[in-house]
Amino acid sequence: MTLRATLIGIFALLLGAGALNLGMGLQASLLGVRAGLEGFPTLLIGLVMSSYYAGFVTGSLFAPRIVARVGHIRTFSAFASLASAAALCHAVFVDPISWMILRALTGVCFAALCLVTESWLNARSSNLNRGTVLSVYFVVILASTAAGQAFLMMAPPSGYDLFIFVSVIISVALVPITLTSTPTPALSEPRRMTLKRLFGVSPVGVAGCFGAGLITGAFWALGAVFAQGKGLPTDKIAIFMTLVVGGGVLTQWPFGRLSDKMDRRFVIAGIAVAISALGTVAVMGLFPPGDALYLLGALMGGLVLPLYGLVIAHANDFLEPEDFVPASASLLLLYGAGAIVGPMVATIVMQILGPDGLFMHLAVAAALLAAFTIFRMTQRAAAPSEESADFVFAQGVSPASFELDPRAETEAEGEGCEADT
Repeated sequence: MTLRATLIGIFALLLGAGALNLGMGLQASLLGVRAGLEGFPTLLIGLVMSSYYAGFVTGSLFAPRIVARVGHIRTFSAFASLASAAALCHAVFVDPISWMILRALTGVCFAALCLVTESWLNARSSNLNRGTVLSVYFVVILASTAAGQAFLMMAPPSGYDLFIFVSVIISVALVPITLTSTPTPALSEPRRMTLKRLFGVSPVGVAGCFGAGLITGAFWALGAVFAQGKGLPTDKIAIFMTLVVGGGVLTQWPFGRLSDKMDRRFVIAGIAVAISALGTVAVMGLFPPGDALYLLGALMGGLVLPLYGLVIAHANDFLEPEDFVPASASLLLLYGAGAIVGPMVATIVMQILGPDGLFMHLAVAAALLAAFTIFRMTQRAAAPSEESADFVFAQGVSPASFELDPRAETEAEGEGCEADT
């Protein structure tokens, strides 16, 4: 099958994934801003935002069994409906405990929805175009997430309108998925590598994924809260968060290609040092409220968002091809664990230091990651260049995305497709 035919065949899947990430991207920033307007204590805001990642990790563990039992379309329909209802319930039950429960439910739903979409994409791609399909998919979800931030300006976050809009967008994502004639694949529960074995293979991979979760989870969950605390109005918070995502999109490939030409740990450590330095500069007040905060958001987004993909690429350099998917599934859980802890720790620091506490958390977490990475560079040589796989765009989505990765050992094209009944 040609690439053009493949992209036409997965258009409905990409459209549904784009709608989902548009709604989820808006919802994440909306909840942070609305929680601030409601006067939620900073620590409770962190718990609300961390609940999403707790739900996501939980959903990643049991969603494959549900898909295997009832099929892709039924699973997608059920969890998209739940996520749509949860979005509306946020506007009805405005209190921290309810939001924690609803946010966790949203995380569970999104894990299942990502699994359905990505396993479907994997079945519709071939070994020759798998990398291109993966790249197109990540461009779609990041562009949709960035676009979601702009809709924050559409209506006041203190009202119902934006919550209704999120619910509508998630519901609309059902349409292309449920009406597609694309055959659905068979799905087996992903294998996972034990953490002990994984640490033995790649200590920086284990520490790096947890550290990336600490950093990325906190910055993504609390970026809008930081901007609000610095006095930015809603429309400018939307611009700030859009620039965060945009910065990450622009730096993925340059950092990735740089890491292909040298020991990836140099690049990981260098980015971690840069995050720590930029966070320290922010805490020192050298980015005053106003337009300078846009630059801060873009720079930090450009450093933070590529980190996970670089760590996955480094771990893969020391793995056998058949171990890439089970190892990456375990690394994703480590990333999720870090993303649960990160917002909670960051909000404690923010209670002490104010909004700038977010950047203090980023600075310290990144400094620890840099120190460990540099230490490991003194303990083991880099992987031989002929054994290193090329960098591939990666984000913390679902275990099924790693089967799309051309660095993994893949099955024959078209194997295991079945129709939903």
